[in-house]
Amino acid sequence: MNTFALFANTRKPAAMLWAEKAAEILKELNVNCCADDEVVNAFSPEIAQNVERINVEDFGKFADVVMSFGGDGTMLAAAQQLIDSDVPLMGVNVGKLGFLAEFSTAELKEAIVALINGDYRVVDRTVLEATLNGEKVYALNEFVIDKYQSTGMITVRALVDGHPIADYRADGLILTTPTGSTAYSLSSGGPIIAPSAGVLCITPISPHTLTLRPLVIPDSLEVTFEVLSFSEGVMVVADGQVRHKIAQGEQLVVRRSDNVIKLVKHKDITYFDLLRAKLLWSADAVGVNG
Repeated sequence: MNTFALFANTRKPAAMLWAEKAAEILKELNVNCCADDEVVNAFSPEIAQNVERINVEDFGKFADVVMSFGGDGTMLAAAQQLIDSDVPLMGVNVGKLGFLAEFSTAELKEAIVALINGDYRVVDRTVLEATLNGEKVYALNEFVIDKYQSTGMITVRALVDGHPIADYRADGLILTTPTGSTAYSLSSGGPIIAPSAGVLCITPISPHTLTLRPLVIPDSLEVTFEVLSFSEGVMVVADGQVRHKIAQGEQLVVRRSDNVIKLVKHKDITYFDLLRAKLLWSADAVGVNG
Protein backbone atom coordinates (compact mmCIF):
# COMPACT_ATOMS: atom_id res chain seq x y z
CA MET A 1 0.00 0.00 0.00
CA ASN A 2 1.72 3.18 -1.20
CA THR A 3 -1.10 5.73 -1.03
CA PHE A 4 -3.98 5.93 1.45
CA ALA A 5 -7.06 8.04 0.69
CA LEU A 6 -8.97 9.41 3.68
CA PHE A 7 -12.76 9.68 3.44
CA ALA A 8 -14.53 11.14 6.47
CA ASN A 9 -17.94 12.25 7.66
CA THR A 10 -17.24 15.97 7.93
CA ARG A 11 -20.36 16.46 10.06
CA LYS A 12 -18.88 14.32 12.83
CA PRO A 13 -16.06 15.99 14.77
CA ALA A 14 -14.89 12.60 16.05
CA ALA A 15 -14.61 11.26 12.50
CA MET A 16 -12.50 14.25 11.48
CA LEU A 17 -10.34 13.85 14.58
CA TRP A 18 -9.53 10.24 13.72
CA ALA A 19 -9.00 10.99 10.04
CA GLU A 20 -6.41 13.59 11.07
CA LYS A 21 -4.86 11.06 13.44
CA ALA A 22 -4.57 8.62 10.52
CA ALA A 23 -2.83 11.29 8.44
CA GLU A 24 -0.40 11.85 11.31
CA ILE A 25 0.34 8.12 11.60
CA LEU A 26 0.87 7.83 7.84
CA LYS A 27 3.30 10.75 7.98
CA GLU A 28 5.27 9.00 10.74
CA LEU A 29 5.40 5.86 8.59
CA ASN A 30 6.45 7.82 5.47
CA VAL A 31 3.37 6.71 3.55
CA ASN A 32 1.55 8.98 1.10
CA CYS A 33 -1.99 10.02 1.88
CA CYS A 34 -4.63 12.10 0.16
CA ALA A 35 -8.06 13.53 0.90
CA ASP A 36 -10.49 15.99 -0.63
CA ASP A 37 -10.40 19.73 0.12
CA GLU A 38 -13.18 19.66 2.71
CA VAL A 39 -11.35 17.09 4.82
CA VAL A 40 -7.87 18.59 4.42
CA ASN A 41 -9.11 22.10 5.28
CA ALA A 42 -10.29 20.79 8.65
CA PHE A 43 -6.83 19.45 9.53
CA SER A 44 -4.20 21.44 11.39
CA PRO A 45 -1.75 23.22 9.04
CA GLU A 46 1.07 20.93 10.18
CA ILE A 47 -0.84 17.81 9.13
CA ALA A 48 -2.58 19.33 6.10
CA GLN A 49 0.70 20.21 4.38
CA ASN A 50 1.51 16.50 4.10
CA VAL A 51 -1.85 15.48 2.62
CA GLU A 52 -2.33 15.61 -1.13
CA ARG A 53 -5.60 17.19 -2.22
CA ILE A 54 -7.57 14.93 -4.56
CA ASN A 55 -11.27 14.99 -5.43
CA VAL A 56 -13.23 12.11 -3.93
CA GLU A 57 -14.36 10.90 -7.35
CA ASP A 58 -10.68 10.46 -8.27
CA PHE A 59 -9.73 8.29 -5.28
CA GLY A 60 -10.05 5.16 -7.39
CA LYS A 61 -7.40 6.46 -9.79
CA PHE A 62 -4.71 7.50 -7.32
CA ALA A 63 -5.15 5.54 -4.08
CA ASP A 64 -4.25 1.96 -3.18
CA VAL A 65 -6.82 1.87 -0.37
CA VAL A 66 -9.57 4.17 0.91
CA MET A 67 -10.08 4.53 4.65
CA SER A 68 -13.55 5.63 5.73
CA PHE A 69 -14.03 7.40 9.08
CA GLY A 70 -17.58 7.47 10.44
CA GLY A 71 -20.27 4.84 10.56
CA ASP A 72 -21.80 2.48 8.02
CA GLY A 73 -23.48 5.42 6.27
CA THR A 74 -20.07 6.95 5.63
CA MET A 75 -18.88 3.61 4.27
CA LEU A 76 -21.84 3.49 1.89
CA ALA A 77 -21.12 7.03 0.72
CA ALA A 78 -17.51 6.07 0.06
CA ALA A 79 -18.60 2.93 -1.77
CA GLN A 80 -20.63 5.05 -4.20
CA GLN A 81 -17.33 6.62 -5.31
CA LEU A 82 -15.59 3.28 -5.85
CA ILE A 83 -18.12 1.38 -7.97
CA ASP A 84 -15.93 1.42 -11.08
CA SER A 85 -12.71 0.86 -9.15
CA ASP A 86 -10.74 -2.10 -7.81
CA VAL A 87 -9.47 -0.03 -4.88
CA PRO A 88 -10.43 -1.67 -1.55
CA LEU A 89 -12.39 0.17 1.12
CA MET A 90 -11.63 -0.04 4.83
CA GLY A 91 -14.00 1.29 7.48
CA VAL A 92 -12.94 2.78 10.80
CA ASN A 93 -16.00 2.90 13.01
CA VAL A 94 -16.60 6.24 14.69
CA GLY A 95 -20.34 5.59 14.75
CA LYS A 96 -22.38 3.20 16.85
CA LEU A 97 -22.81 -0.37 15.56
CA GLY A 98 -20.55 -0.46 12.52
CA PHE A 99 -21.14 -3.69 10.59
CA LEU A 100 -19.34 -2.44 7.50
CA ALA A 101 -16.93 -0.18 9.37
CA GLU A 102 -15.51 -3.03 11.42
CA PHE A 103 -12.16 -1.54 12.50
CA SER A 104 -12.13 0.35 15.80
CA THR A 105 -10.33 3.60 16.52
CA ALA A 106 -8.39 1.81 19.26
CA GLU A 107 -6.64 -0.32 16.62
CA LEU A 108 -6.07 2.47 14.08
CA LYS A 109 -2.27 2.39 13.98
CA GLU A 110 -2.21 -1.40 14.17
CA ALA A 111 -4.64 -1.58 11.24
CA ILE A 112 -2.61 0.86 9.13
CA VAL A 113 0.58 -1.11 9.76
CA ALA A 114 -1.25 -4.34 8.86
CA LEU A 115 -2.36 -2.78 5.58
CA ILE A 116 1.17 -1.66 4.75
CA ASN A 117 2.51 -5.13 5.54
CA GLY A 118 -0.23 -6.94 3.61
CA ASP A 119 -1.60 -8.56 6.76
CA TYR A 120 -5.29 -8.33 5.87
CA ARG A 121 -8.05 -9.87 3.73
CA VAL A 122 -10.01 -8.32 0.86
CA VAL A 123 -13.49 -9.64 0.10
CA ASP A 124 -15.73 -8.90 -2.87
CA ARG A 125 -19.27 -7.75 -2.08
CA THR A 126 -22.25 -7.85 -4.44
CA VAL A 127 -23.46 -4.55 -5.89
CA LEU A 128 -26.96 -3.90 -7.28
CA GLU A 129 -27.50 -1.85 -10.42
CA ALA A 130 -30.58 -0.03 -11.72
CA THR A 131 -31.34 2.69 -14.26
CA LEU A 132 -33.41 5.68 -13.15
CA ASN A 133 -34.19 8.61 -15.43
CA GLY A 134 -31.49 7.39 -17.81
CA GLU A 135 -28.87 7.32 -15.05
CA LYS A 136 -27.26 4.19 -13.65
CA VAL A 137 -27.64 3.91 -9.89
CA TYR A 138 -25.79 1.45 -7.67
CA ALA A 139 -26.33 0.03 -4.19
CA LEU A 140 -24.06 -2.01 -1.95
CA ASN A 141 -26.70 -2.53 0.74
CA GLU A 142 -30.14 -2.11 -0.75
CA PHE A 143 -32.64 -0.37 -2.95
CA VAL A 144 -35.71 0.86 -1.07
CA ILE A 145 -39.01 1.82 -2.65
CA ASP A 146 -40.48 4.06 0.00
CA LYS A 147 -43.47 6.33 0.44
CA TYR A 148 -42.78 9.93 1.35
CA GLN A 149 -44.90 12.87 2.48
CA SER A 150 -47.71 10.43 3.19
CA THR A 151 -49.18 8.26 5.91
CA GLY A 152 -50.91 5.97 3.41
CA MET A 153 -49.64 2.71 1.99
CA ILE A 154 -48.29 2.18 -1.51
CA THR A 155 -48.91 -0.74 -3.86
CA VAL A 156 -45.92 -2.17 -5.70
CA ARG A 157 -45.89 -5.14 -8.07
CA ALA A 158 -42.77 -7.30 -7.96
CA LEU A 159 -41.64 -9.50 -10.84
CA VAL A 160 -38.66 -11.84 -11.10
CA ASP A 161 -37.31 -12.38 -14.61
CA GLY A 162 -40.64 -11.05 -15.85
CA HIS A 163 -42.74 -13.45 -13.75
CA PRO A 164 -45.11 -11.79 -11.23
CA ILE A 165 -44.53 -12.57 -7.57
CA ALA A 166 -47.08 -10.43 -5.77
CA ASP A 167 -48.65 -7.01 -5.48
CA TYR A 168 -47.29 -5.66 -2.21
CA ARG A 169 -49.49 -3.23 -0.30
CA ALA A 170 -47.13 -1.87 2.31
CA ASP A 171 -45.18 1.14 3.53
CA GLY A 172 -42.43 0.15 1.11
CA LEU A 173 -40.22 -2.60 -0.28
CA ILE A 174 -36.54 -3.41 0.19
CA LEU A 175 -34.33 -5.33 -2.22
CA THR A 176 -31.23 -6.19 -0.25
CA THR A 177 -27.88 -7.80 -0.92
CA PRO A 178 -26.31 -10.12 1.67
CA THR A 179 -24.22 -7.14 2.82
CA GLY A 180 -27.37 -5.10 3.43
CA SER A 181 -29.21 -7.93 5.18
CA THR A 182 -28.06 -6.67 8.60
CA ALA A 183 -29.32 -3.15 7.89
CA TYR A 184 -32.82 -1.85 7.02
CA SER A 185 -34.02 -5.27 5.88
CA LEU A 186 -33.17 -6.84 9.24
CA SER A 187 -35.13 -4.19 11.12
CA SER A 188 -38.08 -4.93 8.82
CA GLY A 189 -38.05 -8.64 9.63
CA GLY A 190 -35.69 -9.87 6.92
CA PRO A 191 -33.17 -12.69 7.40
CA ILE A 192 -29.45 -12.34 8.02
CA ILE A 193 -27.64 -13.60 4.91
CA ALA A 194 -24.00 -14.64 4.84
CA PRO A 195 -22.04 -12.41 2.42
CA SER A 196 -20.87 -15.32 0.26
CA ALA A 197 -24.43 -16.49 -0.45
CA GLY A 198 -25.38 -15.71 -4.04
CA VAL A 199 -28.84 -14.43 -3.21
CA LEU A 200 -30.95 -11.30 -2.80
CA CYS A 201 -33.94 -10.72 -0.55
CA ILE A 202 -37.20 -8.85 -1.16
CA THR A 203 -38.41 -7.56 2.21
CA PRO A 204 -41.75 -5.73 2.59
CA ILE A 205 -41.93 -2.84 5.04
CA SER A 206 -45.00 -3.18 7.29
CA PRO A 207 -47.09 -5.13 4.74
CA HIS A 208 -50.88 -4.97 4.93
CA THR A 209 -51.06 -8.75 4.35
CA LEU A 210 -49.14 -10.71 6.97
CA THR A 211 -48.60 -13.66 4.60
CA LEU A 212 -46.30 -11.50 2.45
CA ARG A 213 -43.02 -12.49 4.04
CA PRO A 214 -39.41 -11.76 3.01
CA LEU A 215 -38.47 -13.72 -0.12
CA VAL A 216 -34.92 -14.93 -0.85
CA ILE A 217 -34.06 -15.37 -4.54
CA PRO A 218 -30.91 -16.16 -6.58
CA ASP A 219 -28.93 -13.03 -7.40
CA SER A 220 -28.78 -14.09 -11.05
CA LEU A 221 -32.42 -13.05 -11.49
CA GLU A 222 -33.59 -9.62 -12.65
CA VAL A 223 -36.08 -7.98 -10.32
CA THR A 224 -38.68 -5.48 -11.54
CA PHE A 225 -40.81 -3.27 -9.30
CA GLU A 226 -43.79 -1.38 -10.71
CA VAL A 227 -45.56 1.27 -8.67
CA LEU A 228 -49.29 0.63 -9.03
CA SER A 229 -50.71 3.21 -6.65
CA PHE A 230 -49.80 5.73 -3.98
CA SER A 231 -51.48 8.59 -2.18
CA GLU A 232 -48.75 11.26 -2.27
CA GLY A 233 -45.44 10.08 -3.69
CA VAL A 234 -42.86 7.31 -3.93
CA MET A 235 -39.10 7.55 -3.64
CA VAL A 236 -36.41 5.08 -4.70
CA VAL A 237 -33.43 5.24 -2.34
CA ALA A 238 -30.07 3.55 -2.96
CA ASP A 239 -28.08 2.89 0.23
CA GLY A 240 -29.64 5.96 1.84
CA GLN A 241 -27.38 8.03 -0.44
CA VAL A 242 -29.10 8.47 -3.80
CA ARG A 243 -32.78 9.40 -4.08
CA HIS A 244 -35.09 9.50 -7.09
CA LYS A 245 -38.83 10.11 -7.29
CA ILE A 246 -40.73 7.45 -9.18
CA ALA A 247 -44.10 7.96 -10.87
CA GLN A 248 -47.16 5.75 -10.83
CA GLY A 249 -46.80 3.09 -13.52
CA GLU A 250 -43.03 3.56 -13.69
CA GLN A 251 -40.79 0.53 -13.30
CA LEU A 252 -37.57 0.01 -11.40
CA VAL A 253 -35.49 -2.81 -12.90
CA VAL A 254 -32.66 -4.09 -10.71
CA ARG A 255 -29.94 -6.63 -11.46
CA ARG A 256 -26.69 -7.75 -9.95
CA SER A 257 -23.96 -5.48 -11.27
CA ASP A 258 -20.80 -6.74 -12.91
CA ASN A 259 -18.99 -4.42 -10.50
CA VAL A 260 -18.17 -5.36 -6.93
CA ILE A 261 -17.02 -3.42 -3.89
CA LYS A 262 -13.82 -4.70 -2.30
CA LEU A 263 -13.80 -4.46 1.49
CA VAL A 264 -10.76 -4.72 3.74
CA LYS A 265 -11.26 -7.19 6.58
CA HIS A 266 -9.33 -8.38 9.61
CA LYS A 267 -7.20 -11.33 8.63
CA ASP A 268 -8.38 -13.61 11.43
CA ILE A 269 -11.93 -12.37 12.16
CA THR A 270 -14.82 -13.99 10.31
CA TYR A 271 -18.27 -12.65 9.45
CA PHE A 272 -19.74 -14.88 12.13
CA ASP A 273 -17.35 -13.47 14.72
CA LEU A 274 -18.71 -10.02 13.80
CA LEU A 275 -22.30 -11.19 14.20
CA ARG A 276 -21.52 -12.54 17.64
CA ALA A 277 -19.87 -9.28 18.67
CA LYS A 278 -22.17 -6.75 17.02
CA LEU A 279 -25.49 -8.49 17.77
CA LEU A 280 -24.31 -9.66 21.20
CA TRP A 281 -24.94 -13.30 20.27
CA SER A 282 -22.02 -14.21 22.50
CA ALA A 283 -23.63 -12.53 25.51
CA ASP A 284 -25.19 -14.49 28.34
CA ALA A 285 -28.91 -13.72 28.03
CA VAL A 286 -29.49 -14.70 31.65
CA GLY A 287 -26.68 -12.46 32.83
CA VAL A 288 -27.81 -9.55 30.65
CA ASN A 289 -31.33 -9.73 32.04
CA GLY A 290 -30.05 -9.93 35.56
